[in-house]
Amino acid sequence: MLDLHRLRLLRELKHRGTLAAVAEALAYSPSTVSQQLSVLEREAGVRLLEPVGRRVRLTPQAEILVAHTEAVLERLERAEADLAASLEGLTGTLRVAAFQTAALALVPDALGRLGAAHPRLRVEVTQCEPESALPALLARDFDVAVTEEYPDEPIPRPDGIEYAELGRDEMRLALPAGSANGGIDGEAAPAAAAGLPWVMEPAGTASRRWATRLCRDAGFEPDVRYESTDLLLHLRLVERGHAAALLPDLVWTGAAPTVPVARLPRGRHVRRLFAATRRGSGAHPAVRAWCEALARPLRERPPHEHPQSTLKGFASGG
Repeated sequence: MLDLHRLRLLRELKHRGTLAAVAEALAYSPSTVSQQLSVLEREAGVRLLEPVGRRVRLTPQAEILVAHTEAVLERLERAEADLAASLEGLTGTLRVAAFQTAALALVPDALGRLGAAHPRLRVEVTQCEPESALPALLARDFDVAVTEEYPDEPIPRPDGIEYAELGRDEMRLALPAGSANGGIDGEAAPAAAAGLPWVMEPAGTASRRWATRLCRDAGFEPDVRYESTDLLLHLRLVERGHAAALLPDLVWTGAAPTVPVARLPRGRHVRRLFAATRRGSGAHPAVRAWCEALARPLRERPPHEHPQSTLKGFASGG
C-alpha cells in the first residue's frame, strides 16, 4: 500500500522544484525528505527521481503517482468541506493571498464582516500578486487567492484550480492636472496621453500587456519611464505630475479621485476579480463566507456609483 504522506512529499517536489524547498515548506530536513522519497520508491517498485545536475526531476512513473495523489487530495478537500458544513460556526484558519488593490480596498472591511459573523475563524492574509499566488495556492501555502483578469488577457487556468468571479473593477486613464484637453472620454481617451511619460507595471505582467496594447491600438507607443507593481506609487507619480497611468477604481478605496480621470473605450475598461481555490475546496464554508464578505461591496455598488471623469475643464498644459 502506498503511503499518502510520502505521496504528498512527491507532489510537493513537483510543485516546489527542489528537495530543499520541500523541506523548508514542511519544516523537515532535506535528508528526511530524501529518505522518505527513497522509501516511496521501494513501495512503488519503480524509480521516481532522476538526477539533473545538482537537482532531481520526476520520472514519468512519478508523474503518474502525482496525478493520482492530486485526485486523492481533491477528494479529501471535499471531505473537509462536508465536515465543516456539518458543524455550527466556523473555526480553524483560512489563509488568503490578495493582490495590492484588493488588499487595500476590500480585505479590511471583509475581515470586519467575517470577524463579526464568525469570531472563531482565524484569517491570515498575505499581499501577493497573482503570478506568485497561484503556484503557492497549488502548493497549499494558501487556501484562497484573489486574482484579476484584464480585457483580452485571460488569466492562466492551471489544472486543479477553480475560479469564482467576485466582481468587476473599472480601469481609467489618470493624467497629471493641467495635461489634458476636455472631452476625451471613451475611444479618444488613451491618445490624450500619447506625448506623456507613463508609469506601468513591469514587462511580462498581464496588466502591462493590456496597457501596451491599449496604447498601440490608439496609435502610439507609450513612453514607459517608470515601472512598479505598486499602484500607490503609480498614483503618486500622477499626482506629482510625472506620468500618466491606467488605474483601477479600487485604488481610491471608495473616495473621489485625486487626479483627473477619464473612461476608457467600452469593452476595454473593466478588469474582473476572482477568488481562486483548489478544486474541491471552493465549497468549504470558510472559503464561501470569505468570498461573500469580499464580494459584497463590489456587488452592492450601483453601476453608476464610480468616480466620474474629471478631465473636462482642465486646460492644456501646453
